[in-house]
Amino acid sequence: MSNIRPDSMPRITTLELAQQFIDEQVAAVREQVGDKKVLLALSGGVDSSVVAALLIKAIGKQLVCVHVNHGLMRKGESEQVIEVFGKELDANLIYVDATDRFLDLLAGVSDPEAKRKIIGGEFIKVFDEEAAKLDGIDFLAQGTIYPDILESIKAAESGKPVKSHHNVGGLPDDMAMELVEPVKLLFKDEVRVVGEALGLPHGMVYRQPFPGPGLGVRCLGAITRDRLHALREADAILREEFDNAGLAGKVWQYFIAVPDVKSVGVRNEMRYEGWPAIIRAVNTTDAMTATIEEIPYALLHKITDRITHEVEGINRVLYDLTPKPIGTIEWE
Repeated sequence: MSNIRPDSMPRITTLELAQQFIDEQVAAVREQVGDKKVLLALSGGVDSSVVAALLIKAIGKQLVCVHVNHGLMRKGESEQVIEVFGKELDANLIYVDATDRFLDLLAGVSDPEAKRKIIGGEFIKVFDEEAAKLDGIDFLAQGTIYPDILESIKAAESGKPVKSHHNVGGLPDDMAMELVEPVKLLFKDEVRVVGEALGLPHGMVYRQPFPGPGLGVRCLGAITRDRLHALREADAILREEFDNAGLAGKVWQYFIAVPDVKSVGVRNEMRYEGWPAIIRAVNTTDAMTATIEEIPYALLHKITDRITHEVEGINRVLYDLTPKPIGTIEWE
């Protein structure tokens, strides 16, 4: 399949169209893979979950799912992946804790493109290592979707990409495995419809998007373990409060970003230097444009109070009002 979506390809907006797409991709995957095994990068997000369900339908136990904990996951996320996929869905799941490995490589790296490529390149190395332990792994499946490709290829007008994605711009040229990317021509809303047609749970299909580099592109600048910990805790508070307020199903994506900047604050009547936590909450259908969700001030005050009192290292909370364009959804 080409990396350019044909003009004749209809938008997948109904379960009927989704089923047609699934049938086509099941046949294409079976033809591509044959009797070989496929290794899937399973983050537990919408895209990789839909790919997992589609590949299970196509090739069953030939699929081996690998979840890599790179230390950049949201709070409790790896544990949830193990519970859902390893136990409830009975997938062939391999769990790899590579936290120290990734964070050591990222130490001192502040450029976002460099961080993405380090994370993407190391992911492939981990997968290659896991594949070497298994027999007959010739394919690597990914949850690449069309906005990843559009934002990674160089625009003819400027010669510069918007940003490269770890699953597009970070792949090494000498990668041993052939790629299997059945949803790479779909937009995010289409992936969700396909997920529904595959019978995945509603909560999984409409789970909030999470970038492949994880918190690595939300811990802005050079990543440190203390700031990463503060980010993870602040993000967990934001998600808890949005859920309690009934916004979890209303807002398409919401998260915290923490830059490598400190300002003066006061705690326990003493000077206290800390980082700002930046709230980002946007709505979109295709991830190509996004509008800002208007959050009630009472909720923002509550989130601010909790983060500044419960999270060590954070002394301010800001709210990002920038739509896409001109900003991107993620900060990096």
